[in-house]
Amino acid sequence: MKILDVVLTPVAFADPPLLNVMGVHEPYALRSIVQLHCEDGVVGLGESYGDAAFLGEVRKVLPLLPGHDVFDLPGLQRIIAQALAGTVLTDEHGLIGGFSLRKSVSSVFSLFEVACLDAQGHALGRPVVDLLGGRARDAVDFSAYLFYKYGAHPGAEEDSWGEILTPEQLVGAARRMTEEYGFRSIKLKGGVFAPQEETEAVRALADAFPGHPLRIDPNAAWQPATAIGVADELDGVLEYLEDPTPGIEGMAQVAARASMPLATNMCLVNLGDVEPAFRARAVGVLLSDHHFWGGLRATQALSMTCESFGVGLSMHSNSHLGISLAAMVQVAAATPHLTYACDTHWPWKTEDVIAPGALEFSDGAVTVPEGPGLGVEIDADALARGHENFLKCGLTRRDDTTYMRQFVPGFQPNTERW
Repeated sequence: MKILDVVLTPVAFADPPLLNVMGVHEPYALRSIVQLHCEDGVVGLGESYGDAAFLGEVRKVLPLLPGHDVFDLPGLQRIIAQALAGTVLTDEHGLIGGFSLRKSVSSVFSLFEVACLDAQGHALGRPVVDLLGGRARDAVDFSAYLFYKYGAHPGAEEDSWGEILTPEQLVGAARRMTEEYGFRSIKLKGGVFAPQEETEAVRALADAFPGHPLRIDPNAAWQPATAIGVADELDGVLEYLEDPTPGIEGMAQVAARASMPLATNMCLVNLGDVEPAFRARAVGVLLSDHHFWGGLRATQALSMTCESFGVGLSMHSNSHLGISLAAMVQVAAATPHLTYACDTHWPWKTEDVIAPGALEFSDGAVTVPEGPGLGVEIDADALARGHENFLKCGLTRRDDTTYMRQFVPGFQPNTERW
C-alpha cells in the first residue's frame, strides 16, 4: 500500500508551570503530528517532538515518502538514514541523555514507523497490538506523575491544580489524580528542592497512600554520595529510584549500595549504552521511549534485551497528546516484559488533537482501543486549533532554564547540584 501524500502539522498545547531540574515548563508544549495519506483512503497517524530542529529534520524526509510502501519498514529506515546523513539533533532540554546520529535517525524513524503501523492496521482491519504479536495484556497500567509546580504562568490566572510546593500540596495533587484516574503507582519529579525536602515529600506520600508503589526522579540532581544517603533513608519505601545521579559510573556506584533498583532514561538512551550500563550493573529498570529508541518494534527488541539481562522495563513520558499515548498503549500491551506501570503526563493537559472517547483511564490503566491501527482518529478542528496555537505562541524549542529566570533571576540548572 503506497503513500500518496504526507502532511506534517506542528502543534502547541497549554502546559502548566511544572518544575524540574532544568527549570520550569513554558506555557506551551510543542508536538508534531504527521498524517500519511495512502491508497484506498487510508490515513496513518504519528506524533513526536515539535521543536524547530526536529521539524527541520522531518521535513528533509517528507518529499522522499510518496510512492513508498507502508509495509516496507526497513526501506523506510534506509530512506531516513540517507536523508539525515551527518545530522545530529541536540537534547535541548537536557533530560534525555543527549543525541547522536543513530539517535537522531531513530527519533525521526519512530514518527513515521508509528504512522506506517497505524496505516497497516487500518488496511488490515486489525489493531497495532496484533501487528506487534498480539496482546500480552488487555490494559496498560500508568502511574500518577506528580510535579512540583507554580500556581500560574506569569500574568495568567491560577490553574485548577494551583501551587504545589509542599508535601501537603503534593499529597493533595496525588489524591486528585488517584481519585480521577485510579492510579495505583505514584511518581514524583524531583531535583527541584534539596534532597531532604524531597525525601520528606516521598514519606508524606507513603503515609497517605499505603500500598501504592512510589518512585522519585531527580533527573541526576544528586551526587553519588547524596543519592546513596537518600536510598538508605527511603529503604523499603521506593519501588525504584530513577536517575539519582549522572552517568553510568555514578549510577553504578549508587546501585551497588541501594536496596531498591535504579531506573533510567538518561544514562542509557541508545544501543551503544546497553553493554557498558548492563556490565556495570548500573540499571535495574530501563525506561523505554519509542520516540527516541526507534519506534514500537525497537521497543520490543529492547524488551528482549532487558529480559535477557534481568533488567526490568517501564516507559518514560514527556508532554504528549493522544496519538503518542495510543502508541504507548499498543506497544506496552504487546510486550510481556513491560511490567512496571508507565509514566504519562496525561492528567496535566487540557486539550488534544484526537477525537475524544478512544482512550479512557480506569483503575489507573488504559484499555487497548478496539478500532484498527492505533484506534484513534484526528479531530480536524482540534488539530487546526493546535496549529494556530503553534503559530501564535512564538516558541520554537523547549527552554525550561531561560523561562525559569522569569521566576528566579539567575537560575542555573540543578544537575548534580546536591
